[in-house]
Amino acid sequence: MKAADGMGSAEGKQSTGSGRPTSRDVARLAGVSHTAVSFVFNGRAEGNLSPATQERIRQAAVQLGYRPDPVARGLRRSRTAVIGLVTDEIASSPFAGRLLRGAMDTAWADGHLVLTVDSGGDPAKEDAAVAELLDRRVDGIIYAAMSLRRVRVPEGLHRTHSVLANCLPEDDSLPAVIPAERAGGRTAAWLLLEQGHRRVAFVGGHGDIASAERLRGFRDALRAEGITVPRDWVVRTGGEISGGHEGAVRLFDGTPADRRPTGVFAYNDRVAAGVLHAATRLGISVPGDLSVVGYDDQEHMAAYLTPPLTTVALPHREMGEAATRLLLDAIATGRTPPATVRRLGCPVISRASVGPAPIR
Repeated sequence: MKAADGMGSAEGKQSTGSGRPTSRDVARLAGVSHTAVSFVFNGRAEGNLSPATQERIRQAAVQLGYRPDPVARGLRRSRTAVIGLVTDEIASSPFAGRLLRGAMDTAWADGHLVLTVDSGGDPAKEDAAVAELLDRRVDGIIYAAMSLRRVRVPEGLHRTHSVLANCLPEDDSLPAVIPAERAGGRTAAWLLLEQGHRRVAFVGGHGDIASAERLRGFRDALRAEGITVPRDWVVRTGGEISGGHEGAVRLFDGTPADRRPTGVFAYNDRVAAGVLHAATRLGISVPGDLSVVGYDDQEHMAAYLTPPLTTVALPHREMGEAATRLLLDAIATGRTPPATVRRLGCPVISRASVGPAPIR
């Protein structure tokens, strides 16, 4: 075989017969040594090979369909090119796909696979999952939570490079990537303020971090405009559609139009859906009589309500991407990132549930 005679020849497309082209096939096709090919695919080409030789090797690899063996490469580097992703109950979350896609796409672009384990929120299973991943010599681990909260750091997580996504460590010992919830609350307030609303309420929420931060940001923005939310216009009714319906009924049923809120910030999109259902039952037009802002941009829901819901989106995909980049940087440099908190912006998704404040 004279594979090196012409990179465009049919012969050049053949390998050793093993079914998968090898680095030696690439070397023959490019007319270089096997060591030169290793330099290119192990990141040692600079200073050892000319740019023209490097390009010739890459072209030969593309022509043959050659991909470096990740296992062999990982053994040489004391890495496996696999990162672990341990979650609590994220598999049952409507946002799981976004976070996981962000993590997987970012890892794949860097030559890593993601091995995912869902613990169902069981601490013993979390510890076992981390131990199993460590036994498999993953390069690092991301721990992701379904909802923003402080979490017990699973046992063993400090034995490798680790980053938290959508949660905070109870002991502040690891870096975390979370939504900028307080800023998101301010954004929701401005969506209403910019339309002239001055009588506004907050519906839904629990005693969790996200509820507190969203409400705090909401009040920040209103306070800057000299507006105080009346105590009975903060209606804590949970995070489901029923809670939104209950909260809206409390605020609007039997209340004269000139004494009720013209704008509602709902803790999340499910609560907002309940507010919209109650408004329809009570004969309140949205957005003519009442504007509603949700939170989350829940897939397959927010855009299909009546009217379609204006909402503040949680950056789930971006959290998956950012946490993975932070982890990959730590793996590449061998340096543990500082245990700081990175907050990602929550963008506005404008639809039809917000309009000008009614003139009364």
